[in-house]
Amino acid sequence: MVSSARRVSASPVGGPAVALCLRASLWGFGLAQGGSVQRSGDRRGCCPGRLAGGHRCCLRSEFGTDGEFLVARGDEGEFLGCAGLRLLRGAPETAELKRMFVRPAGRGAGLGRGLLLAVEQSARRLGAARIVCETNTQLTEARALYTRHGYEETGPYEGHGKADHWYVKVLS
Repeated sequence: MVSSARRVSASPVGGPAVALCLRASLWGFGLAQGGSVQRSGDRRGCCPGRLAGGHRCCLRSEFGTDGEFLVARGDEGEFLGCAGLRLLRGAPETAELKRMFVRPAGRGAGLGRGLLLAVEQSARRLGAARIVCETNTQLTEARALYTRHGYEETGPYEGHGKADHWYVKVLS
């Protein structure tokens, strides 16, 4: 059961909490895609997990110094979800939502909404005027969440041609 008290807080990129969150999200995504996650040696600043096919999540390259990673925890400190954002190179007024994930234990309780709102607040604080994200067709819950919160479908951005759906929202 999900605890009623939830908190979302920023974690340093490369910190142990972020590596834990990303392992869980890669594992969940790997299962959702029919793939698997293979563990590999921990490298400083990189998630110690790899998706089937050799895809690796490296925090330094994904978030750099212009990003933030948010972790959602229950009242007993248990990890429930995460989301990151970064400012796009060459378009610092645009933030990109990255690696949003809610564990099954946190789903259906408004945690995805809470993470999304926290990411938008962080994007504004970093000076972004709009936020973009990408997802795949089979992630219907994510697509519905973005649409409910004012995101509109758009075309691919900054080399993200492998997704099925791209979204943009002007931040007010």
